[in-house]
Amino acid sequence: DVTGHTVDDLVNKTIEYLQPNPVSRAMSKVRGQNKGGTKPQQPVGFLGEVMLKNGRELGEDSTFATAMVEIGESLRQLSEVKGAFDLNVRQNFLDPLDHLKNKDLKEINHHRKKLQGRRLDFDYKKKTQAKAAGGSTIPEEEIQFAEEKFHESQELAENGMRNLLESDVEQVLQLQALAEAQLEYHKQSARSWKAFCQHSMKGLRRQAVDPNQNANPEVLSTLTPRRETPVTETTPTRTRQRWITTHQHL
Repeated sequence: DVTGHTVDDLVNKTIEYLQPNPVSRAMSKVRGQNKGGTKPQQPVGFLGEVMLKNGRELGEDSTFATAMVEIGESLRQLSEVKGAFDLNVRQNFLDPLDHLKNKDLKEINHHRKKLQGRRLDFDYKKKTQAKAAGGSTIPEEEIQFAEEKFHESQELAENGMRNLLESDVEQVLQLQALAEAQLEYHKQSARSWKAFCQHSMKGLRRQAVDPNQNANPEVLSTLTPRRETPVTETTPTRTRQRWITTHQHL
């Protein structure tokens, strides 16, 4: 019972870890039932698509746009890495746990349930025979048959539980597979981010050496307002002074 409860918790929490969003988990489950369906898009992939789209729209002349395209490509690669990680965990960790739950544990519980029923049947017939003073109403052969069936179920249930306990090594190997998948996922993620940071740093250094390397003078000149020639009042002022002087002489 404890093993079954443990397996249920491991499966449910691992699925939540792979797909934190309940909607994504539901969509992933639907796609998983459809063998011809495509792999679900990772959230990091959606972010990468947004950066790629907007970076290309801004144009190559923008340093910001170039960096956005580069990080969008990194996020797209991370989406593929995350998809491979999910598949790895599904095949090497979740699927074995599902097999343990739906086959081994289910078979053990079936034998335990049958054992319980046959034990009750055997006990009832023995008690009925013991209560009968003169003679039992249940034939001796029937009681022996019930006892044989009880021991048969008991042996099957004990063998199943013994095999389960002896398979601890397999469960440890499955946990190790989960840890190795995590390690490989983070290694690939770190390589992708490291490559982006190194390339981005080179771009920043080039920008520091030549800040105007992406500037377009023709475009900037069209945005510069024209300087208008100031209107002087020199000529009208002199004419007015000459008119005043002439009238004073008159």
